Amino acid sequence: MTTEKLISDDGIRNDGRKLDELRKIKFEIGVLKNTDGSAYVEWGRTKILVGVMGPRESHPKHLAMPDKARIDAFYRMASFSVEEWKSPAPSRRETELSKVIREALGPAVFTEYFPRTSIDIFIEVLQADGSTRCAAISAASLALVDAGIPMRDLVASIAVGKVEGQLVLDVQDKEDKEGESDMPMAYMPSKNAVTLLQMDGQITHDEFLRSIELLKKGCLDVYKMQKEAIEAHFKVNESNTEEA
Repeated sequence: MTTEKLISDDGIRNDGRKLDELRKIKFEIGVLKNTDGSAYVEWGRTKILVGVMGPRESHPKHLAMPDKARIDAFYRMASFSVEEWKSPAPSRRETELSKVIREALGPAVFTEYFPRTSIDIFIEVLQADGSTRCAAISAASLALVDAGIPMRDLVASIAVGKVEGQLVLDVQDKEDKEGESDMPMAYMPSKNAVTLLQMDGQITHDEFLRSIELLKKGCLDVYKMQKEAIEAHFKVNESNTEEA
């Protein structure tokens, strides 16, 4: 029985990308009416919608922090987002990723400006094809901007995997499941600050160092697309205001 190769002999992945090439990424901002801020991302075949509410009065009140805002993230995968339908009940993985996303975004937000309030980030994965946490973090960062929440920098996120002995940037689902390692990172480029770094699997010290360089390169590419999305969004808003 033969298995499908994920990387060809000339270094092309099974979805046609080079080893250090990102999937096609499309960000949109301000896509939801009943939120303070929102964003949508198509990251290859992964599709995620993010809504932000806040800063607003913290509930329950006993969880309010006297000196800063509390950030909560709620990551959920729609039952139809994966090939084998998942239960609508929150899974352990969804709870874990909610915590990971909250901690990745927290350092970017000036929470000290809004004591005793909460900022809630709602993430709905509509279709999953790998790297959902990275796509969610990157889109949530834009939703926070849309909500008018002051930030030190945008947070861009990407993952590097080891597949068939080679390091690849922007891991898709098949590479994640069949690869030897997966390392997602979240990064504030203007601060040169890493807000998230995780790893599953095993790599050598040299591969770790090369992975970090690949991750920074990928995050910078995502960061550029985030800024372009912000610029496009506010240009449209200015145009609509002038016409009115």
